[in-house]
Amino acid sequence: MSASSVSLSSAPAIHRDHPTMWLRDRRWDMVFIILSVLVVPLPYFFYLFGTNVLNQDADMVRNVINGFVAIAVGGPHMMSTLLRTSFDKEFKQRYPMLVRSSAIIPIIVVSLAFLNLNLLLTVFFFWAMLHVLHQVTYIVELYNHREHKFIRTSSAVSLPSRLVDYAVVLTCLFPMAAYKISQGTFAVGTNDLTKVIPEAFQEPWLFIGAAIVFFIAAAAYIVKTIREYQQGIINWPKTIFITLTVIVFFPLAAFENLDTAFQGANTWHSFQYLAITFYIIKIKQQYGNLEQTAPLVSRFSKGKDSRGLFALSALMLLGSLVVFIIVRFVAGYIVPPLINSAAYPNVADYQRMVELWRFDVAYYTAILSFLWIHYYHDHFLFTNFEVLDEAIK
Repeated sequence: MSASSVSLSSAPAIHRDHPTMWLRDRRWDMVFIILSVLVVPLPYFFYLFGTNVLNQDADMVRNVINGFVAIAVGGPHMMSTLLRTSFDKEFKQRYPMLVRSSAIIPIIVVSLAFLNLNLLLTVFFFWAMLHVLHQVTYIVELYNHREHKFIRTSSAVSLPSRLVDYAVVLTCLFPMAAYKISQGTFAVGTNDLTKVIPEAFQEPWLFIGAAIVFFIAAAAYIVKTIREYQQGIINWPKTIFITLTVIVFFPLAAFENLDTAFQGANTWHSFQYLAITFYIIKIKQQYGNLEQTAPLVSRFSKGKDSRGLFALSALMLLGSLVVFIIVRFVAGYIVPPLINSAAYPNVADYQRMVELWRFDVAYYTAILSFLWIHYYHDHFLFTNFEVLDEAIK
């Protein structure tokens, strides 16, 4: 993905005198927020092509896809958070302890990576799912806020409506994930996450309960949507966005290769995030005080598009590369604590598993150290629903 693929005009394309329900305009919302869902199946398609058509090793193909997504969109998306937090004096003054406490996260990641990689990946997997869903609910709330504040105060933005929207979004990923856990097939790459999930949560009751809750939420959402349409108060951008999200996310955990399947969701999530983040920065540059609070970001934000911001976000990936090289070097001298050599009579098979472990330790340490900081900061950023208002006032 090139920088131009997330290009944004320096002048927000919003009619300030005639706001609409779109976050920016119909074309921008459809391309970057809604129809970008079409990228979700691409990583898995390339995985199937690489393994079944090119007959390449599955782990090699999986890692190539992981690396490409990380460099092309996933990495810049997680680094772009810092443009609004650590690089912004205003944010650091408002949340000083948040920025300082972020330094603890890499220590936790490195410790878990070497001591129990499966536990690290389990925490990562569930936090990643929650983070992706949190971003979805944040976008939903941006649409709600736009409708309620600028379009009509008497609308579908009621508490019951919000609860139904949140319920169907927050439960759509978990039925299939619970089913995989109950079958003992919940693995990310070569790492079996069921080893660190308590046995009580591997029983069928978790899948049954998750499925019941989701289908109740889905039924309520369908009824709510029909009523809003009949009453003429349906918020089309929000409704299309939620519907596509649920349709795509529900079967995601059912795929055999969870690692690559969730890279599809990560690609879509990252694409949305970059677009929204760069748009917010452009708004602050045009209508706010970006030059004073974040001069470096302001310098890279100049121009008619967001190539400079993308370049700055991508450039910061060098930090991950340095971490990867250092951890991979150290891991070369460590015997994996959870890989039993007795289980591999063939020495070559054992060495292959050890090398995969060493690569995974370095890869996930380099990525998760920054990714978890990104999650942590976004829990605060995703509470600001007025962030786009400046472009409409």
